[in-house]
Amino acid sequence: MVFVLLALGLRAEGACADDATPAASGLEAGLEQQVRALALASGTSAPPAGVTRVEVLVGQLDPRLRLAPCERVEPYLPNNTRLWGKSRIGLRCAQGSSHWNVFLPITVKAYGRALVSTTGITSGSVLKAGDLVEAEVDLAEDPMPAIVDASQAVGRAVGPALRSGQSLRVGHLKPRVWFAAGDTVKVLAVGPGFALEGEGQALSNGVEGQPARIRTESGRVLTGQPVGERRVELTM
Repeated sequence: MVFVLLALGLRAEGACADDATPAASGLEAGLEQQVRALALASGTSAPPAGVTRVEVLVGQLDPRLRLAPCERVEPYLPNNTRLWGKSRIGLRCAQGSSHWNVFLPITVKAYGRALVSTTGITSGSVLKAGDLVEAEVDLAEDPMPAIVDASQAVGRAVGPALRSGQSLRVGHLKPRVWFAAGDTVKVLAVGPGFALEGEGQALSNGVEGQPARIRTESGRVLTGQPVGERRVELTM
């Protein structure tokens, strides 16, 4: 019978040596294997596009914890928890004198091919083809999506400085300004089963990812999304 004592790190008398030997995380080896299996099963059941392999790093519980003896500890996935990057897995005592519940930090690394900088890039620099190269990166390291297509980045200016080898993310690129207030723009109205195109005058700058106000030829003021050079899309 394996007891879990003092942050699940001590071996109980009579326990199987393989299962009870503390791992680097401080958990008994058998329990850590269960944690890894749960994390891997959850992280690879429906991996995002581009993920080729997943790695799980098990952290350590707060060393100040003093947990009551437990005959059976169950790892579980807390509600609304996404196993991506820094996350956590629950551990609960399912059979013991006290049914405690704690959370164990884990890191889920999801590797795939994406673009990284070949050298340090200063803030505001315009990216050139030679600034980027494809490499295997941890896609889960940053919540921002990684850029995999050089055509989406070359010719764009970066906001924050990038270090050599850093994965290029969508948020690293400065938003494009597709048009300025006062410009004549193409207005595309899209709805179920139809698409209409006309012209209007921009009342605000057309910044990528931000809504822009447009006055149509009929005088109506509408809000749409800048989608290209002097182009605005309205969803009807």
